[in-house]
This record gives sequence, C-alpha cells and structure tokens, in this order.
Amino acid sequence: MRKAILNLLVLGILCSCGKTKKEETVANINAETKEEVKQVLAPVSDSIMENAVIYEANIRQYSEEGTFKAFTKDIPALKQLGVKILWVMPIYPISTTKSKGPLGSYYAISDYTKVNPEFGTLEDFRELVKTAHDNGIYVILDWVANHTGWDHLWLKEHPEYYTKDKEGNITHTVGTDWTDVADLNYDNKEMRAQMRKDMIYWIKEEGVDGFRCDVAGMVPVDFWEHTVSELKKIKPVFMLAEGWEPELMENAFDMGYGWDTHHKMNDIAQGKADAKEWDKRMVQIDSMYAKDDILMNFTSNHDENSWNGTVEERMGEAKELFAALSYVAPGMPLIYSGQEYDMNKRLLFFEKDTIIKNKGKFFPLYEKLGKLKNSNPALHGGKNAASYSRVKTSDDKKVLAFVREKEGNKIVFVANMTKEPVKFTAEYTGKFKDYTSEEVIEAKPNQEYELSPWQYLILIQE
Repeated sequence: MRKAILNLLVLGILCSCGKTKKEETVANINAETKEEVKQVLAPVSDSIMENAVIYEANIRQYSEEGTFKAFTKDIPALKQLGVKILWVMPIYPISTTKSKGPLGSYYAISDYTKVNPEFGTLEDFRELVKTAHDNGIYVILDWVANHTGWDHLWLKEHPEYYTKDKEGNITHTVGTDWTDVADLNYDNKEMRAQMRKDMIYWIKEEGVDGFRCDVAGMVPVDFWEHTVSELKKIKPVFMLAEGWEPELMENAFDMGYGWDTHHKMNDIAQGKADAKEWDKRMVQIDSMYAKDDILMNFTSNHDENSWNGTVEERMGEAKELFAALSYVAPGMPLIYSGQEYDMNKRLLFFEKDTIIKNKGKFFPLYEKLGKLKNSNPALHGGKNAASYSRVKTSDDKKVLAFVREKEGNKIVFVANMTKEPVKFTAEYTGKFKDYTSEEVIEAKPNQEYELSPWQYLILIQE
C-alpha cells in the first residue's frame, strides 16, 4: 500500500571600566550591529505579500491573563510558524452601554485612540509591536469603521455622525442584531475626516503597518480609497477587507476574505460537495477578481469558531487536508489563535475564555507548511502569484490535483476529497520529491494510484 501511495506522489511536481581599547571597539561594533538588527523592518511590500502567512490574535482569549504582555512572549513562536503578518483583533476600550455578555464585544468601541485596560497599557501594546517587528512580523489592527459602541464620545458631542430612524433616534445597523453598537452615517464628511484621522494616529504614532477592516463592504468604497491613499503618504500599509466584493480591492485593499472558498471546504468535508465544486470556485475567482487581488484562505477565524463551530465540528477528519490546501491554493493562509494548538472548542465571545497551549499535530504541520510557503515561489499568492492549473485524473469528482508554478519552480497538490479510499490514474509524468517523506518518486504514464480517505500529497519538482 505504501508503495502505491508513494507512486501517487509522482502525480505532481512538486523549498569602560577595565576594558582595553580593542575590547571597547569590539563592544561598540557589537552594540551597533545589535541596534541594526533591531531597527524597524523594511516597509511592507508586494514581495512580502507573495509568501506571507497571516495570524489572527485574539488577545483576550489567547492566555489566562488575556493581556498584551502574555501574547508578546509567544511572538517568536509565530515566527517559527512562518507568520509574517499579525492581525490583532480590536484592542480599544469596549462600551458598557447596551453591551452583550459580561465583557462585551471587541467590536463595540468607545474610543478609537486608546487601548482596553483589560489587555494592558499603551506601552504594553508598543512592546508587542516592537517585538513583532524585531521578529520580522508586520502588525495590522482590526478597525471597526461601520459603527461605534454606545459609550463613544461622538454620541454626545456629534450625534450628527450617526444614522437616525424616522423619529430622529440614533439606531444600530439596520438589518442586523448588532444592538450593542450605533451605526455611523457616512454622508457626514466631518465624521469621515475624524475616522481617517484616528486611523492615521495608529500608523504615524504607534507604528502599525495597516488594518483589517471589519464589515468593509458596509462602508462606502470611496471612503476606503481616500483613506488608504492618505495612509500611504505616511508609509506603505497592508490592508485586509472583511469582505469579498471585488471593488474593495480595486484601489483600497490588498486582500479580501475567501468566504466562498471557505464554504466550499466545509461543504466538501461534510460530503455536500465534491472536487468539481472546488474547480467551479477557482473558475469563479478568475472571472470575478483581478490578477493582483489576494484572497485570504482559512479553515477558521473568530466568527467561524465562536458561531459556526470548531474546525473539528465542521471538517472532522478532513481538517488536516484543508489546512494544507489553504497554504497550497492561490492566496494567503490564515491561522486563528489556538489552531496551532489543536484547539477544539468554541471560544466564548462576550466573556473570558482561554486557549490551552499544548502542541499536538498542528503546530509542526503549520511549521512545515509555513516553511514551504515562505521559501518556494511556486506557492506565491500575492499580486504576482504563481500559476494554478488543474491536473486531469480519471476521477475528478473525488480527486483534486493541481499544479502551482513560478520561476521554474513547480509544486503539485493531490488529494482524496472524500471519506472513502480512491484509486485513479493521472495525466502527469516526471520526477518529484514528497514534501512529507522526502522520498524521490518517478511518475509513469497510465499508472494507477491509491489514496486513503482525506489523504493529500505535496509533490515538489526535482
């Protein structure tokens, strides 16, 4: 069986005092070198986006303390996982008026330019940013531009900043159950200007590298375009939209959510769809988005985990396959807090919870996938992404096989997208190395291969 499985690999192509003058000189050189290493990393760029892994940090639930300091200690572990962009969930003070649960929602903000004392101080956050930068990781803040909490100063000083009902009362966002927030009125130019000013503060004064923007599609695109233009006058920034709309990425955002890709993963894992549905999604992406648009691939995030279930609940035995697919498919892979520790619980959203940090299967898996993503151009998924082409098999409903290629580098991904063993042939020949076993395989024409349920292979060109 092992031999048959290895053959399958061939399918694809798959990287002062008392010191001498000499001692003082050496010490000075070392100090200068150390200072150089600690200097801020180069501004975020298109090339950084090509091979980046993004990590979503849930500060409240990440540790027992739920603080910036507790999270900062683990930033070197994120570097180990190949993380290059750190998305920090909202860090601002939370409104208590109309709040949900004992602690309220991160997304009900009472002040855009302060930090939630629950997490620590501004100095603590600055240390988080510095530590991330020292480890080659960019920091983006979660920004909530569609609404504020009911304690925000604007409600008293500038009620004209908000949406009102027919009776003239400020209202929460129509069509939602977000009763803990007040909807902002983007017809008001003064509000737009103040929102932009608050975003500029974090870029200019606190050194963050961009934003993940909550429900970006519910805010006018022209606001984002003008704002991003102003931010880029200060320094290059990375902008992630919580949205799928192509127009968001025309002149404002670098990356959007691959929601439909995620839904296809769930459906296939649950037997509601097959590999052909994945193919349809890839065609849809090609037709909807520009070549330089980036989509974020994920098996979980804070919304999915808390409201729709854990990866185990939604994907079961297919969870490892789809984690790998999120790295190998075009786009940028996301790790949500706790996924690297095999977390199998829905984190509470409006009250304190804790991630148990025990390394199991997924930490070494993400580490290995991150290394490949960071190093092999065939997995580039940014504005100059590697090509993607389907490999024809004898059973394209059950077997997904595709090639990624760039600059002479090739990687082939082959997977059984079902809960049953599958035998098939593939229209591919060549010499490859299995990324997991490091065995070299030579593919032969018309050879039959076999994969176990949810088994996948990453094959690297020799």
